[in-house]
Amino acid sequence: MSQTNSITLRGSHVSRILVIATHTFTQLVRMKVFYFLAVFGVIAIASNFFNLPQHEGPESVGANVLYQIKSWSLGVMHIFSVVMAIVATALLLPKDVEDRTLYTILAKPVPRIDYLAGKLLGVLLLVFVSLALMDLLMVVVLHIRTTMVVAEQAEMAKAMGWPQDAIASLRAETIANGPNASLQGAVLAVFLRATIMASLALLISTFSSSTLFTTIVSFLVYFIGHFQADARDVYLQAGQAGEGVFARIASLLFSLVLPDFQLFNVIDAVIEGQAMPLMVLGKLALVALYYALFFTIASWFIFADKEF
Repeated sequence: MSQTNSITLRGSHVSRILVIATHTFTQLVRMKVFYFLAVFGVIAIASNFFNLPQHEGPESVGANVLYQIKSWSLGVMHIFSVVMAIVATALLLPKDVEDRTLYTILAKPVPRIDYLAGKLLGVLLLVFVSLALMDLLMVVVLHIRTTMVVAEQAEMAKAMGWPQDAIASLRAETIANGPNASLQGAVLAVFLRATIMASLALLISTFSSSTLFTTIVSFLVYFIGHFQADARDVYLQAGQAGEGVFARIASLLFSLVLPDFQLFNVIDAVIEGQAMPLMVLGKLALVALYYALFFTIASWFIFADKEF
């Protein structure tokens, strides 16, 4: 690291974390695999622009075309962010040990919690910037396509003899399915889910020396998290006969450790044109904050006992 960064590392906790995060962000940007993922995401979103609508009625034109754009775009963002959060975090500790960067940083000395927090923040910064660029492209494409759909709907509706009030109502409904605040809330929810996965991968990497093991276990926990709510309901129903209290306590403890990713299914409702209440987005933010803090603190306890 540069002399300026070395001086900063001896400063406050916040300045040390920011320096490590900036270094981590730069380090990850230089990895070509993430360029490939970014190009894949951009192509997947931009390809929607060339998929011209061909439907029978004006109302189906707006519903299907805009739905497809949002579905593909948010789907790509979802896959991209989760893969990047897990793989990038899994690479960090082994790479720093291999390059002996870890020894240099800890010899400053830098508190290990600052090192872990900086690494996690660097990964999240990379995910955030990537999602912001993909979101910008999605909004531009969706805005252009919404304008095209509105014009085509109006033309088809007039040719079919629709009254003006029905055309105006259809236009308002179509515009509501275009770029809006709820769509931005869905993108933020995608980022929050990636935040949980990055912090989880950080925890696993502190007791695993293998990048592959960290990646596989992280994805395994991710898939399990999508069925956690269903498994919890089955467990509670099975424990109603005499073990109801114990079953509920066990279920609560289990949910405090393993994230329930079904909470993020509200993104599907946004794709279908429904509004995302601010309270729901706030709940997701609190859930992500809790798991990020929980996994980071757990990582610190494990990492603090390691000798480097």
